[in-house]
Amino acid sequence: MAYKTDADKIKRWREERHWSQEHLAELAGIGLRTVQRIENGEQASRDSLTALAAAFNVEAIALVIDPEIEATGIVQRRNVKVRAGARLVLWIHLAAYGLGLVLFTAICLAAGSFVMKWALIWWTVGLSAHAAIVVTIELITRYMDE
Repeated sequence: MAYKTDADKIKRWREERHWSQEHLAELAGIGLRTVQRIENGEQASRDSLTALAAAFNVEAIALVIDPEIEATGIVQRRNVKVRAGARLVLWIHLAAYGLGLVLFTAICLAAGSFVMKWALIWWTVGLSAHAAIVVTIELITRYMDE
């Protein structure tokens, strides 16, 4: 069975001790290529993890990525993308609204009266609803990240 190793932690611990990959492989009794693969994020066998843990003088579980922490990180990254996308769409809507205001003003000036009143009112209502949705998304995703 293969385990998802914390490659960054293994590399960081090795570098903190000023060990080369060759030295770590020798201490653990595993091949240099195995250490290289593990540090590149590839899966490791139970025996390799046990050998590395012995070299670092820690429990093997310390070298494995916790699935809960990994899942939390994935959700947080997704929430950041969702918030950024919602804000971007709102900014695009605001830009279109600004352009619409200019066009509606030109039409009203040409007509001599405020003929675009209802279109402007309903667009403003739609923009306000859109802004409320974006604020709701911000609040919900920030709450989920806590």
